[in-house]
Amino acid sequence: MMWGDGMGWAMGWAWLFWILLIAGVVVLVTLLVVVLVRGGVSAGRPGGSGPPAGAAPSRAREILEERYARGEINAEEFHERRRTLEGEGP
Repeated sequence: MMWGDGMGWAMGWAWLFWILLIAGVVVLVTLLVVVLVRGGVSAGRPGGSGPPAGAAPSRAREILEERYARGEINAEEFHERRRTLEGEGP
């Protein structure tokens, strides 16, 4: 009978199927972990990296205020740099 020959061939493909299925699951789990660790694909900004648009001037102003509070710059320099940051010019 041909029963034995056909079954052996089908079993070979079954092993290949299971190996590919397990590899696919491993790849999907790895991608899921990477996306969760990085905080999402884009996290609300193009490219997925760097601060969101509009955050740089705010952070620059915070740094300027911190430097003034620590006494690294005087009041005149603080006001001059703040005007520059706000776009009023020198």
